[in-house]
Amino acid sequence: MASQDTEARITEKLNEIFRFVFDDESIEVSRKTSAADIEAWDSLTHITLISEVEDTFGMKFFMKEVVGMKNVGEMIDIIAQRAKPGRI
Repeated sequence: MASQDTEARITEKLNEIFRFVFDDESIEVSRKTSAADIEAWDSLTHITLISEVEDTFGMKFFMKEVVGMKNVGEMIDIIAQRAKPGRI
């Protein structure tokens, strides 16, 4: 699990990405946020979201991670482990 400071920085960047991908400035994600919480989160936007996250943090998710991710918290944990230095 990421330190509080690292998790806060990742969450801040994820909020920017989610707002951009879903074109909704009101989105505020947390560890518990899931696709069920964002009406426009479908399979197409999921692909776009994953791509934007990978580009922003300079890392790649494994397919099993993409399919198995249940919430933003799981995404944060993976990013904290594998983001390129200087990207968080």
